[in-house]
Amino acid sequence: MSDELMELENDHSESTEFVTVYIADQLFGIPVELIHDVFQPEAITEVPLSGPDIGGVLNLRGKIVTAIDVRHRLGLAARERTQKCMAVGIEKNGESYGVLIDRVGEVLRLPHDTFERNPANLDSRWRDFSKGVYRLDNELLVILDVELVLVVDIEVVAA
Repeated sequence: MSDELMELENDHSESTEFVTVYIADQLFGIPVELIHDVFQPEAITEVPLSGPDIGGVLNLRGKIVTAIDVRHRLGLAARERTQKCMAVGIEKNGESYGVLIDRVGEVLRLPHDTFERNPANLDSRWRDFSKGVYRLDNELLVILDVELVLVVDIEVVAA
């Protein structure tokens, strides 16, 4: 049994709340308890010599935050320079991150018994950053593995 399914089985609650976000029109979920902020960055400053999955740094209430380009991590097309983005603020090991997304959806409470392992046909680049999925009425909700998304020194294979 996968670690993700064991985690859900060991959780004594019967459901989990997720903030849904869209990245290139695909629906992803992030557990609510991991999110500190959802905001629209005013400006993102590029960091010289940083990897392509680092979108830069941004200012969140006077604090410098590393911006993670999830589109690059997932092997998706780059966002147009003129296209506005949003960010999900997450703290991990004393560091603050802004996970760049295209737009935020809604908060969903989903029962653990409908959580599924990653489908065999899920793109391998996505599978690496996914804990599993929920099949909703009209779309697939891919649950992001935030631990892996926030790993800054990860090597990403180009599409």
